[in-house]
Amino acid sequence: MKPYDLVMIGAGILGLATARELHGRHPSLSIAVLEKEPAAGLHQSGHNSGVLHAGVYYQPGSLKARLCVQGKVLMERFADEHDIPFERCGKLIVALGEDELGRLADLESRGRANGVPGLRMVGPQEMREIEPAAAGVRALHSPGTGIIDFAQVVQAMAADLGSGGVPVLYGHEVRSIQRRDGVQVLETTGGPVAARQVISCAGLHSDRVAGLTSPTPVQIVPFRGDYYTLREEARSLCRGLIYPVPDPSLPFLGVHFTKRIDGNVWAGPNAVLATAREGYSRTDVNRADLLETLRFPGFRKLARTYWRTGAVEAWRDVVKSAFVKELQRYVPEVRSDQLTFGPSGVRAQALDADGAMVDDFRLVGDGDSMHVLNAPSPAATASLAIAGHLAGEAADLFALA
Repeated sequence: MKPYDLVMIGAGILGLATARELHGRHPSLSIAVLEKEPAAGLHQSGHNSGVLHAGVYYQPGSLKARLCVQGKVLMERFADEHDIPFERCGKLIVALGEDELGRLADLESRGRANGVPGLRMVGPQEMREIEPAAAGVRALHSPGTGIIDFAQVVQAMAADLGSGGVPVLYGHEVRSIQRRDGVQVLETTGGPVAARQVISCAGLHSDRVAGLTSPTPVQIVPFRGDYYTLREEARSLCRGLIYPVPDPSLPFLGVHFTKRIDGNVWAGPNAVLATAREGYSRTDVNRADLLETLRFPGFRKLARTYWRTGAVEAWRDVVKSAFVKELQRYVPEVRSDQLTFGPSGVRAQALDADGAMVDDFRLVGDGDSMHVLNAPSPAATASLAIAGHLAGEAADLFALA
């Protein structure tokens, strides 16, 4: 069994982008991508809102901030080169009352520090010109925020790899990794694969895959987010993106309105504990996944801290009128009969043992393997920039020529 020079685990958008970047920088390396599913990007990469984030929210100087701004430019260039449609529809981050204006001003300062183009504060009259149906007393407008279908991006990346001679091996779920005579043997459901170096971008299973080579400092806790879709006659209520001012004391952003590149408008999501790492419906339960979450000390500490928030989110998850009431705070005209349930996504949230939610990108490496343990939003937007960062880290760690 001839070993590959490098094997990438995970054919989501980040794994494919990184394999593509490494192949471009080191064309003499033999590289393969292993994916447990029958196609690429079937989980987080294919279950997201499709927003091209501009970089407003993130702490200046963080990897998130730097890679988001860079990554959006690269993603739009990639879309142009591959004839993938995208639109800079713009985003309004709306303050509903005077009590949110301080946080809105802080966001403006962050966005300007991050180099977000065109960012500006607008008053009620201009807000209505941009989003006539939106509520609020003041808003931060990010005209460059956009939308795209990341599933199309994933397919284009996989095609690039195939045409470049980098195989994507589907149906290859990695079950174990063993070091033998300077080579790593990956036992997979599609047979053994040998590699000199390994990089994993395994998303919802990133902690488990990393744990195959060494103990990991974090655990993935899955959170499901459910959206409602506006019926066609109500789509005019949202021209672009209408977002809340985030509350820094809460772990999630809150509900918002998102125009999609196909013309649909999504409203949501909520954020509830997923009872399966790949549980996209309320009835999906994986007993092993759920027990693993409940036994993790970090989750129990998080639950004690945010139990009230969690209870409200769970209530809105099962009571449509409560969900609609929250949506109406931002778009008062929206009605329950204008909303159909679905779709849903699952967010891979990395938690430390002390219950702290890992906010930035996190990598671990041990000489001949490197693992992405946390790649939160805006990972899809930033994927090409993250890939460049990972390729540089891999070159240093693995001494790639």
